[in-house]
Amino acid sequence: MKVELSRFRVKAGKSTRVDEWLKMLNDNMSEVIQTLDREQMKIEVIFREMIDGEEYLYWFEVHGEAGEPVITSPFELDHKHIAFHDECIDHAYGAHESQPQVVMVPADTAKAMGWENPSASITNFERREIVRYRPE
Repeated sequence: MKVELSRFRVKAGKSTRVDEWLKMLNDNMSEVIQTLDREQMKIEVIFREMIDGEEYLYWFEVHGEAGEPVITSPFELDHKHIAFHDECIDHAYGAHESQPQVVMVPADTAKAMGWENPSASITNFERREIVRYRPE
């Protein structure tokens, strides 16, 4: 399993659209849940915060290594999700990746998730900023 925490900056003036985006996801949770299986997504949480007047969204995910990417999804909801992402996220800022250092999961939870060795999901800490940019 992979454990990821990614930070994205919201484009200036798009906060209201982010409200609509997150409401669309919350209002259609049964459809959202349906899309997760093909991605091997066990847990996905979106966090939101303001720092010095800038708005950020964070994705926390626990997922299998061989999951299908959202961009190949046949689900209409994922297409809407991608469209909101493209409209609202500042791709020039990139996806700032955190590095998992401690993974704490009770054995019964790990077993239910099919996660044989949660501690194997930690990474060696790199003392640098890790930023992923979308391919052009």
